[in-house]
Amino acid sequence: MQTSPSAIHITAVTKRFGAVTAVDNVSLEISSGEVLALLGPNGAGKTTLLDMVLGFTEPDTGTLNTLRQSPQRATSNGDVGAVLQDGGLLEDLTAAETIRMIAACHVSPLPVAEVMHRAGITDFANRKVKKCSGGQKQRLRFGLALLTDPQLLILDEPTAGMDAAARREFWTTMRTEAQRGRTIVFATHYLREADDYADRVVLMSEGKIIADGSVDDMTAGLQRKLSAQWIGDTDPFDWAVAAGLEPKQLDYDADSQRIRITTSDTDQIAEQLLSANLIRNLTIVQPGIEEAFFYFTQPSTWQEAAS
Repeated sequence: MQTSPSAIHITAVTKRFGAVTAVDNVSLEISSGEVLALLGPNGAGKTTLLDMVLGFTEPDTGTLNTLRQSPQRATSNGDVGAVLQDGGLLEDLTAAETIRMIAACHVSPLPVAEVMHRAGITDFANRKVKKCSGGQKQRLRFGLALLTDPQLLILDEPTAGMDAAARREFWTTMRTEAQRGRTIVFATHYLREADDYADRVVLMSEGKIIADGSVDDMTAGLQRKLSAQWIGDTDPFDWAVAAGLEPKQLDYDADSQRIRITTSDTDQIAEQLLSANLIRNLTIVQPGIEEAFFYFTQPSTWQEAAS
């Protein structure tokens, strides 16, 4: 149940480019203050959906509003800020000159010094854009997005070009922005980012939403992996058949005497094995967002669920 006002409201939106349906009858509600990760393989429709939220393009059918107004009005009012993958920077300006120039285009921007501090630009403020690294350019774009103190931040691959340390630092900044009550929607190829920072994950494939929920929701029904050293006298495959497992669920390496079992009920299997003194050095691995991503984005999975 929604407990806060809607930041983004999308109802039955479809967008086509010629014979290609980029977004296919998508409905989505995003609450104010939510941090939502939009995931999907290349061509899933993520960027097209974000473009419509920003007012860059309009749906062919369906309705969409951003912060309870048209996307174009929300963006032109400065209520929405965006960090996109590329473009929009003048190479011969310094980072500070870029911020000052764009600030001058707004009616009531935040102080330039505050924006540079919050975006982590201060250390390279006097560096020309053409000399900035990919990660520094993304921070500069983030600073530009903050100038109007927007209620909603749209981030399309925001950490592209950043190394691991820079990505961690960037998301520390995002945590601070989320704590200010800002709604953050980000598309990323770094699945760990969704796992670590998103309240909610939406998976898209072939223009459709195929899964929507927390990471725990998405991984709850997936198969866990049990690994242990086999110390029993019986053949592990004979034991597996007697336990009701299918042959494909068990892998056994005779050299290391290690078994690996894939099942949704690892607790029961582990209890049986331990009580019969058949194994030692037990580990159980819970599937994460990467396993959920590959499971749900298989066409056979979501097409079966939709049928």
